[in-house]
Amino acid sequence: MPAAKDVMTTDVTTIDGMATARQAAQMMSEKGVRALIVDRREPKDAYGIVTQRDIVYEVIAAGEDPDEVLVRDIMSKPLVVVNPDLDVKYVARLMANMGLSRAPVIFEGKVQGIVSVSDVVKTVV
Repeated sequence: MPAAKDVMTTDVTTIDGMATARQAAQMMSEKGVRALIVDRREPKDAYGIVTQRDIVYEVIAAGEDPDEVLVRDIMSKPLVVVNPDLDVKYVARLMANMGLSRAPVIFEGKVQGIVSVSDVVKTVV
């Protein structure tokens, strides 16, 4: 079985927590991604994640102004992360047990990539 590092997407897009929901949505659209990793404020801080779903549920459906809502207010943090050497079957179990559609791959405190459900499915095709 391959490991997380073998199936992850390495082109990860990050955003500052002080960016607005509109800026996050625009960045997702431009980059063709469904989620952005939120940069840490300090090296010992945890990473966050903001998804299209967060923007839809927490901003648009709630009737909030996307120019007023900050990413840090709608992101998920801390993240469930995986080690690059974790076997894909364990990544799949973790995602299933935690209800995740994606998990960042972090090694030595740095984002190396992100594994999505789609990446895991490709290992069985």
